[in-house]
Order: sequence, then C-alpha cells, then structure tokens
Amino acid sequence: MPIQLDACTFAYGRRKPPVLDRLSYTVPEGFTVLLGPNGAGKSTLLKLAAGVALPSTGRVRLDGLGSHSREYRQRVAWMPQAITAMTGLTAREQVAYTGWLKGMNRSDAWTAADKALTRVELADRADMKTKHLSGGQLRRVGVASALVHDATVLLLDEPTAGMDPTQRRIFRDLILTLATAEVRVLMSTHDVGDLAEEAHHVTVLTDGRINFTGSTGDFLDHAPAEIPEGRRAEAAYTTVSVSRTMSG
Repeated sequence: MPIQLDACTFAYGRRKPPVLDRLSYTVPEGFTVLLGPNGAGKSTLLKLAAGVALPSTGRVRLDGLGSHSREYRQRVAWMPQAITAMTGLTAREQVAYTGWLKGMNRSDAWTAADKALTRVELADRADMKTKHLSGGQLRRVGVASALVHDATVLLLDEPTAGMDPTQRRIFRDLILTLATAEVRVLMSTHDVGDLAEEAHHVTVLTDGRINFTGSTGDFLDHAPAEIPEGRRAEAAYTTVSVSRTMSG
C-alpha cells in the first residue's frame, strides 16, 4: 500500500499561514519526481510523509499505520537535504548507526549496513572515514542510511543539490535501480531537468498546491509539439505552472 496524505494542513507556527492547506496526495509506485520552485512546500510534504512532522489537520497513513507510529517510521526512510559526515565514523559505521536508531540490534545493523552500501555502489568505501568522502559519495551514504532498515518508501529531499553533471548521472542511475514494485521513491527537486524524463511519475507542487500528478509521459505531453526533446520537461513544467496560475 502507498503513503496517503488525506486533507493535510501544516504551518510553521500558529500565526503563520499554512504551507500546505488540506492537501491530499498518494505516493505512486516506482520513481516519482516532485517538482516545484523553492518555497513550494516540497520539503514540508516530505516531512509529513516521513512522519518527521505531523499535520495540524488531516492524516498520513501507510497500510493502516499512522505516521506517528514506530511501525510506520520503520517502513519509511527520509533523506534530508543536508547529509552530515559524523566525525570519526566510517561509512559503514554511519549507516549502521542509522539502523540502530531505527530499532535494529547492533549485529543486524552492522550486517545490513554492508548490504546497503553495496546497493549504492560504495562497498569499496565502507571503511573510509565519511569526512574523506566526496559530496556525491556522502549523498550515497545518505541513501544507504535510508535503505539500511529495508524501508518500502524512500523520500529524498533535493539529493542532487551541489552535484556536478557526472555525479548527477551516477545518482540518477542508482535511484532508477532502487525504484521497484517493492520500493517507492519520491524525490523532490527544483531543477526541472533533474531526472524528470526518466522518472515513472511526476508531481508538480506550487504554493502548497498540486498542479499536476501523473505519468511522466502525460506530464511531457503538456509541452508544445515543436519543442525539442531536450527541453520538453522544462516546457511542460512552464505550461502546467501557467495553467494553474491562470485557473487560480
């Protein structure tokens, strides 16, 4: 079953306007890109989906579990924008520590950390101190940490920020291999060209409201016919955003 947000409202403070207002959303199967400008509410949506924040109204559920429950958080993994290298720890130790925080015993977390690092193609860096890893490698440690406890939903908040084109390509291929029928991946980005054409689904969020959600093919169909392939995602995003602004 997918994560479902049902009429969720959230604001950062009682006197602040809501970032999300009665928003309903179901995380699709496979790999979904969550597009939107900075300040659109993408990080807030992911925090609600991860159970890191709770809505003031509405509810978030997964297979009958509420997002406040420990069982829910064990099945959902969240990778925030900033991945911090833990001083003195190796990549394997950092990933294992995350597993322990998720309720795994020490032995299981250590074994699972090795498997998670292999999944993100960092097995050869398992014993390297995280402070010596490159930015792209540290991001992959973040993904391994999210995968260590066998989560069925992976939530990634702007994971390619600061990566060069080569690093982005490596990360893109990694996410596509992880997104399966068993693991749903929802990745936020403000970069329209960031994986949009290779994702299974696209959701566009603007000013806390969903402009579009559907298959990548349906999203790209919003681009004018004369637009070349390399710019279709950008053109589709512009069309969707403008149509929402005019209708709103």
